[in-house]
Order: sequence, then C-alpha cells, then structure tokens
Amino acid sequence: MSLRFLVSCELQYDVEFPSTLILNIHPQCNAAQTIVEERLAIEPRIKVEEFTIVGSENRFLRLQTGKRKRLTIAYAGAVDCDYHLHEAEKIDSQTIAQMDRSAIPYLFPSRYCQSDRLSRMAWDHFGKYENPYDKVVAIVDWINGNVEYVRGSTTWETSAYDTVTQRTGVCRDFAHLGIAFCRALNIPARYFSGYAYQLQPPDFHACFEAYIGGRWLIFDATRLAHVNGLVRIGNGRDAADAAVASIFGRVRCRTMTVDCRLAPGQRYAPLGRKQLKRRGVSLDVGPVR
Repeated sequence: MSLRFLVSCELQYDVEFPSTLILNIHPQCNAAQTIVEERLAIEPRIKVEEFTIVGSENRFLRLQTGKRKRLTIAYAGAVDCDYHLHEAEKIDSQTIAQMDRSAIPYLFPSRYCQSDRLSRMAWDHFGKYENPYDKVVAIVDWINGNVEYVRGSTTWETSAYDTVTQRTGVCRDFAHLGIAFCRALNIPARYFSGYAYQLQPPDFHACFEAYIGGRWLIFDATRLAHVNGLVRIGNGRDAADAAVASIFGRVRCRTMTVDCRLAPGQRYAPLGRKQLKRRGVSLDVGPVR
C-alpha cells in the first residue's frame, strides 16, 4: 500500500538572547519512505546545519539564532510512504535470542519509559496472552480505556509511571506507557513521531512501534490517528531521542502550524479498530533477520 502525502509545518519563535535549537521536523528517508521533494525556509537567515546521528535515520536541524529576536522556520515536503499489512495469525513470535541485535536496546528501561517499575502490572494485565501481537493489542485497548486524553494535562517531565498513576495524558504519554508495558513483557518497543493524516486538531503526533516477528509494527493508543496515515519523522527510546524541538537558551514558541494531506489522485482507506485486531501495519522494509 503506497501513498503520497504532502506535509508541512511552520514554527515561529521569540528569542531573548543567542541560543541554539535542534529541530526534528524532516521526514525520514529510507527504503519505505521516499522524499519526492522538499523545501526549507528560515527567516531571517541564520547558521543552519542538517545532520543525522550514527545508528539513527532521524534528520536533525541545528540552528544558531545569533542576535536575531524572532525566527520563522517553514518546512514542506512530498513523501511516498510504503505501508505493509501483516496478518496477525501469521506473525511469528521471536525469543530474545532470535531477535536482531538492533532491537535489543529497545528492551531496556529509559528515562520516560520505566518498564522495570511497571513489570508486575504488565504481567498481571497482559501476561495471559501468548501471542505477542495480541499482547500489544491488549495494551493499546487498556491504555485507551483507562487513560483520558486531556490536552495540557502533563509536562515534559511526565513519565509512563506518572501516566499510569494520574490516568491522564497526551499522545506522547500514551506512547510512553505503551512502550513501557511492551518492554516489561520482553517486547522491544520504540517511540514514533510523525505527521498524521486527518488528525484533529492538526499537530505533530506520537505513537509507538513494537518489534514483533522481525518487524516494527505501529500502534496508536490514542486512536486519534490512522496507523496507515502516518509519515515518520523520528524514532527513539522515548521522546528524549525524537523531540520535535530541543532548545538550548531562552526561546519561546509563539505559533506552530502543522499539516498533512493526501497528494492529488490518491485514494485512502483508513484501518479501523476491528481490522487492526487482525492485521498489523508496518512502515519499514520488511523482516529484520
């Protein structure tokens, strides 16, 4: 299933004194996600560097504001996304001994995903499911039914342990809790940030991927976005690795607009909850062995 999306964002900042920003707003470019065209405009002109980190496909921008007091960053791109559907009953489980080594780091606790503190709860609620895909579906159902989505209810400090205690959060918090539960059950899981088609209100979106049967399958516990309508921006152990903006200095975001729409001539059919109980969706090149 291949679809072309037109994505864009505009970020406006007020700057109090010379600062550095590291942004992660460019879609990844890989075998399953092709950048057809893109453009970046920054006003006023400042020093900009684009880079990736070894072992990651995230594309970062490092900007030095200098003495500028106001900054506008505008990105737009056309992206071809190649989604793969997998019948749940045909997804083979893997032991940790069989997993590709690249997935191993996503088994461990991280700053926002304290899987070690949630281990007992995870096994009590989801340990009865033998199939790992069924486990993750049950995790998504539980989070969606027990955590209320409330905009502005959490901060950058909120962790998965806080979310399961407070029972409120935003997409980032839903993703962190899903990741923590998966890791507690010996299922590698990682953070996913991206542009999301038909998300209301439009914004950057966070969900998570679980490594099952040699594939990274996408799950969204908020159910606010379609997993076959996401354009991948970043991956990481948690949001600390794939934040849209990391600010070093004194900078305040004035406005942010985000858009994701289908390119002309595309046909789109979202996958519903019942379908996702039987099918997994990946945005990758296939099994990792």
